[in-house]
Amino acid sequence: MSVIYVQILETKGSAPRDAGTVMEVRTERTDGTIGGGALEHQAIATARTLMREKRDTLTQTIPLGPGLGQCCGGSVRLLFTRQPRIAEPDPSFRIDGPSPDSPVPLWLWGAGHVGRAVVDAAPARSFDVVWVDDARERFPPKIPDHVTALPAHDMALLAARCPRGAHHLIFTYAHDIDLALCAALLRRQAASIGLIGSATKWARFFKRLTAMGLDPAPITCPIGDKALGKTPAAIAHGTVTALLANVARKVPA
Repeated sequence: MSVIYVQILETKGSAPRDAGTVMEVRTERTDGTIGGGALEHQAIATARTLMREKRDTLTQTIPLGPGLGQCCGGSVRLLFTRQPRIAEPDPSFRIDGPSPDSPVPLWLWGAGHVGRAVVDAAPARSFDVVWVDDARERFPPKIPDHVTALPAHDMALLAARCPRGAHHLIFTYAHDIDLALCAALLRRQAASIGLIGSATKWARFFKRLTAMGLDPAPITCPIGDKALGKTPAAIAHGTVTALLANVARKVPA
């Protein structure tokens, strides 16, 4: 079976994953992630081109700037090879934080690797989850009972009409969608808004949201706990733990 392994050899500046991260690309599927978004989309396309051309290896340095539709501000050097590499472990975390008396409404925007990890990490007893993406095929085949999968062609329009007072986490595949969601949810007066991204991305979003006449202060970016690492499971663990603590602080004694 044809397979290409994509490994991050080196990072400079801000990057979504660390050196050593590996993704396995096959003709019909992928396993693992090198950070999602346009970077990962481009890497998958390159890997499948190597398969078609029967080439064994390639090294690329990719800037994570406007040309890629990303604003991390750094760069990554990728190795494409047919020889397997050992990926770093993707830890599973158990959430043992405070739990509200009844599930709180949580909207997740994006069904990629981090979205799936948050669904796995969010306890059913704590959250009533609505999971949104713009295509049904982006969702996994099996959805937990406490999660409602909601395909929406225009996610920002849905955000402008969603229930007030819900909590939101944003991790779609495109920065322009993320920005539109941030603007819509600020206008909707969400209970909380978490946004995946680097400090560089947040600086640019802060400037753009302010130029729209909005106050970006309610948005938490980056989400997760940096000390836990950059894997989807680590980001999900830090994010869900912080959200549960935030909810607990706001519940009257």
